[in-house]
Amino acid sequence: MKVTNAEIVISAVSEKQYPTDQLPEVALAGRSNVGKSSFINKLINRKNLARTSSKPGKTQTLNFYKINEAFYFVDVPGYGYAKVSKKERRKWGKMMETYFEKRSSLKAVLLITDVRHEPTNDDIQMYDYLKYYDLPVVVIATKLDKVPKSKRAKHLKRTKNLFDLEPEDILLPFSAETGEGKDEAWSILREYMGL
Repeated sequence: MKVTNAEIVISAVSEKQYPTDQLPEVALAGRSNVGKSSFINKLINRKNLARTSSKPGKTQTLNFYKINEAFYFVDVPGYGYAKVSKKERRKWGKMMETYFEKRSSLKAVLLITDVRHEPTNDDIQMYDYLKYYDLPVVVIATKLDKVPKSKRAKHLKRTKNLFDLEPEDILLPFSAETGEGKDEAWSILREYMGL
C-alpha cells in the first residue's frame, strides 16, 4: 500500500477523546521496547512518525495515527515494564480494557513479539485476553534479521506453539530493518479493514 498521508491525530487517555469518524482501526500491542513504533514507521515509510525510544514505557496513552484518511493504527501502552508504579499500571490497564472491550471500529490487533526470544507470560496473557474478547490477532514476530536463516523456522515454531495460536490467527515474520514481511503485513491489514 502506498502511504501518502500519515499523521498522529490524538494521544487519548479516555473514551471521550477517541476519534469519532468510525474509520477502521488496527491496534498494536506488545512489550515495551519490542518495536511497535519501528513496525509502524517501516510500514508507512517514515523515519519517525511513531516515536521510537530507548526508554521503555514511553507510550502512556492510546496514540491514534490516521493513515491515508482511510484507517487508524492505534499504538497502546507497552506492558511488562517494571519501572512504572502499580498505580500507573492499573490506570493503563483500565484504559486499554475500555478500548479493547468497547471499540466497535477495532478490526484486529497486531501483537508484536521479538522472534529471538520465547513469548513472555505477559505476551501469552495478552494473547489470551484478546481472544477472550473475540478479537482477531496477528502475531508479528519482529527482529527477524537478527536470527540466522537456518534457525528462523525453529524460532517461529516455538512462538506459534507457546501462544497456542487459534487456527484463524496469523503469525507473520517481520523485520523493520530489511522490510521482510512488509508486503504480507499490508495484505493482511487490507483484508481485516476491508480496504
